[in-house]
Amino acid sequence: MTQQLTMFGIDENVSKKKGVINVSSVPQRSPFRYPGGKTWLIPSVRKWLTHNHAKVGHLIEPFAGGGIVSLTAAFEKLAEKITMVEKDEEVAAVWEVILNGKNEWLADKIFSFDLTLDNVKSELNNPQKLQHDLAFCTILKNRVFHGGIIAKGSGMLKNGENGKGIGSRWYPKTLRDRILAIQYVRDTIHFINGNAFEIIEQNIDNTDAYFFIDPPYTVAGKRLYTHFDIDHEKLFELTSLIQGHYMLTYDDTLEIRQLADKYKLLYRPIPMKTTHHLEKNELIISDNFDWW
Repeated sequence: MTQQLTMFGIDENVSKKKGVINVSSVPQRSPFRYPGGKTWLIPSVRKWLTHNHAKVGHLIEPFAGGGIVSLTAAFEKLAEKITMVEKDEEVAAVWEVILNGKNEWLADKIFSFDLTLDNVKSELNNPQKLQHDLAFCTILKNRVFHGGIIAKGSGMLKNGENGKGIGSRWYPKTLRDRILAIQYVRDTIHFINGNAFEIIEQNIDNTDAYFFIDPPYTVAGKRLYTHFDIDHEKLFELTSLIQGHYMLTYDDTLEIRQLADKYKLLYRPIPMKTTHHLEKNELIISDNFDWW
């Protein structure tokens, strides 16, 4: 390699050789339009997982969210076993139903639902929600709320895209098809409604494990997620102790670079485009960049 390293990162001029990924070129597997989702990062994830020319034994996604990395790995047979972990009760309900429960019910409910403002309010205000009801309401909020944000404080679209209001992002057939497709790979995926830190600690000595770690970011996390308040330094400390492989993603801030330097973690800036089509850098932190 001819890359010129700085302290633990890389010369900024080198990173500019990478272009922004067009997300329309990546297969859309997730039923979520997830704020902070990593569809744009999938080409890099593929390179990371296939670098050693052997199927990964165990891929662990401790902050699953929209689950695009786990789903891509499952559909493209990039890992023998996949563990998805999500703490958020609403998001977890969706994955529990799709992977372990009434996925056909959820798919049919979405496809047949008459999307009107009154019907949406009736579903969301129902106090007697079973797990599959909660899963449906989570998908509903994710599709009719601003930016797909389901955290408290978010609200419903008014004008929406092209004046379509709450129906702007409601694609019932597409959502049904994505949910039903997942049943063909769900035997590969083990879902845990639990704590990311605990799962990392439990697998920290597994030299065959690959961790894709995409936590709530320090800048936007409070606005986007219910469980935004995590111990970022603790996560860096844990990551530094992982005996397998890892890819940790973060916003590119001075605080994050200082934490990476403190725990002697290698990082690279990578360009991406926000939902508002603004170009910015994020950071990829990894145990090595031979795959880069």
